[in-house]
Amino acid sequence: MASSATHAAPASRRPPAAVSRGLMHPAAKPLLFALCLLPFGWLFYGALTDGLGANPAEYLIRATGDWTLRFLCLTLAVTPLRVLAGLPALARFRRMLGLFMYFYVVLHLVSYAWFDMGFDVSEIARDIAKRPFILVGFAAFLLLTPLAATSFNRAVKALGAKRWQALHKLVYAVAGLAVLHFFWMRAGKNDFAEVAVYAAILAVLLGWRVLQWAKRKRA
Repeated sequence: MASSATHAAPASRRPPAAVSRGLMHPAAKPLLFALCLLPFGWLFYGALTDGLGANPAEYLIRATGDWTLRFLCLTLAVTPLRVLAGLPALARFRRMLGLFMYFYVVLHLVSYAWFDMGFDVSEIARDIAKRPFILVGFAAFLLLTPLAATSFNRAVKALGAKRWQALHKLVYAVAGLAVLHFFWMRAGKNDFAEVAVYAAILAVLLGWRVLQWAKRKRA
C-alpha cells in the first residue's frame, strides 16, 4: 500500500516491450483480481464439501492467515520489482494486492472470532489481553484498516501526497507485527520453518527500501 518515488530504468534493464504492453492490457487487472480470489474460492469450496480436513475451523484460521502474509509479501514486492526490472506498469497492481491483503486479514479475524470465540465480544477482548500473539495480530489489523480505507484516489487528494505516503509507511510496522504474530503462534509447537521463510522475504523487501533510502540520503 505504501508508495515510493519513480525510478527510471537503465536501457540495459528495460524489459521486452511485450511485457510492458501485457501489464498495461485492459484485461490485466481483471485477470489479477480473479487470481487473487482463487484462494477464497478454494477455501469456500472446501468448506462446502467438507474438504478442509479433520479440523476445518483451525484450517480456515491458519489458511486465511497464511494468505494474508503472502499478499503482504506480494504487495511489498511490487516496488522493488518495478524498479529492478524496469517495469513501471507494475505500480498499477499494488493497490489491488494491498486490498486483497486486507480482505484476507478480515477473513482471518472473522474466522477466529467465529470459530474460536463464537462472536462473544467479551471473550474476544479477554483473549486479546491474555495472549500476546493475538494482541500483536489484532494490532496489525488495526494498523492496516486506515491503509485500506485510504487506498483510493479521493483519499490521496484529501490527505495530500506527502501525508498519504507517510500514513502508508505503516505497512512496514505491519510486516514486523505479522512476523511476530506468526512466530509466537508457532512457538508453542516449536515449528519455525515457515516463520523463517516469511521473515527472510520481508527482511529482504524492507532491507531493499532501507538501502534505497540510504542512497537518496547520500545523494
